[in-house]
Amino acid sequence: MTIEIIREIFLPFLGTTAGAGCVFFLKGAMPRPFERALTGFAAGVMVAASIWSLIIPSMEEASHMGRLSFLPAVIGLWIGFLFLMVLDRVVPHLHMHSEQCEGPQCALQRSTMMILAVALHNLPEGMAVGVVLAGLMSGETAVSSAGAFALSLGIAIQNFPEGAIISMPLHSGGVKRGKAFWYGVLSGLVEPAGAVLTLLAAGLILPALPYFLSFAAGAMLYVVVEELIPEMSEGEHSHIGTIAFAVGFSLMMILDIVLG
Repeated sequence: MTIEIIREIFLPFLGTTAGAGCVFFLKGAMPRPFERALTGFAAGVMVAASIWSLIIPSMEEASHMGRLSFLPAVIGLWIGFLFLMVLDRVVPHLHMHSEQCEGPQCALQRSTMMILAVALHNLPEGMAVGVVLAGLMSGETAVSSAGAFALSLGIAIQNFPEGAIISMPLHSGGVKRGKAFWYGVLSGLVEPAGAVLTLLAAGLILPALPYFLSFAAGAMLYVVVEELIPEMSEGEHSHIGTIAFAVGFSLMMILDIVLG
């Protein structure tokens, strides 16, 4: 495994870790407008990454199908969407600013369920990196090393606010700084784990690469629509989250085109 592959696998995790480290430098609870902006930014990056790094390459990989080149992208997207919907129902988790646990009833601590909620966000991102790297390592696809780096870097950038969003509210709720930091770090471990597991299944993935690319996109879009957009919009009406969404979308689009 080359240095570049290892870098792409762990770069998103480093973004989460750096964001979680904000708990050591910022005091008090995170201002709600700032939190909404960070959530909107993360949503924008995920949507742009889903389109430029996953859905469009999926259709390019299926270009030999002519006018039906959209078919693998549509099928994979729906499977990814439904896959995250099932996980959302079977994994107990608790979203920020919510008092009601989602999924099956359990006796897990509040902090543990909040970590599981963020882990659900991060799983499709790790899978997306793994799918793209599997295509890159095969040398037989249109996936470029620059494109893989753009996806990994974009996810790392949007993971920075996600790391802060998990660690800072935990600390303001009474959890010690060090423990809140490690909770944030743990929430991001699912990304390199998901990427590595996806790479290990590369032999199964490559024959159906267009489907797996759009599968990862569908899973990411589910997270955006089901969780991030509602979180950035809840409470008093504000355009902060919407503007931040556009900023995140634009940044990821630029990264993918310039680096890809």
